[in-house]
Amino acid sequence: MGTLSTREQSIARMADVMRDFMANAVLFQDAVARTGGLNSTDLQAVSLLMSQGPATPGELAERTGLSAGGAITAVIDRLEKAGYVSRQRDQADRRRVIVTADVDKVLQEVGPIYGRVGARWAEYLDTLPDEHIELAIELFTRASEINREQIEHLRGAR
Repeated sequence: MGTLSTREQSIARMADVMRDFMANAVLFQDAVARTGGLNSTDLQAVSLLMSQGPATPGELAERTGLSAGGAITAVIDRLEKAGYVSRQRDQADRRRVIVTADVDKVLQEVGPIYGRVGARWAEYLDTLPDEHIELAIELFTRASEINREQIEHLRGAR
């Protein structure tokens, strides 16, 4: 086994950097959640409600990968008790419940944290040439797509 080429070394280093980035992203989300009196799963659920819109408990369970039964109900109960979401009857079908995020509450509790991080990112990105920013956009977009593919693969394997 010979020595790795510079390209192979860079690709191996990228794998290390991406692993470190993903671990820190998970730990950051957990720290943010705890600051807002939630756990990571709860924060992800309310984030999905904000980005993808209101949902039934079953739809939210699908988005998060939680079971539609007790697990998602417990998440919604905790979020409602903390004031992050509300449940309303669907006007079209009174048997259905729709869960909606209280965007103002979320922004009040955790918005300043994301604001600080966003400001730091903007400050850093402002130092980069346009081509580097475009490359970063492509890299993170593709990383997100690959992660989404793997999430679906893992959920399908269950």
